[in-house]
Amino acid sequence: MSVLTYLHVALRARLAELRGDRGDSPVPTAVIIFGLVAVAMAVTAAALGAANDWMTNIPKHENPK
Repeated sequence: MSVLTYLHVALRARLAELRGDRGDSPVPTAVIIFGLVAVAMAVTAAALGAANDWMTNIPKHENPK
């Protein structure tokens, strides 16, 4: 009888764990990651644009006369 009681309690505990909170769905995580990627791309594009503008404003080399 002791073994049956142990199995019953163990089964009930396992079922209670399975019915508990399982966390967030993957959708909010995917939305957050997409937002972070979009911000990273915008920052990279702004840095690239600033670097290109800076490089084009450097005067051209002229040989001495």
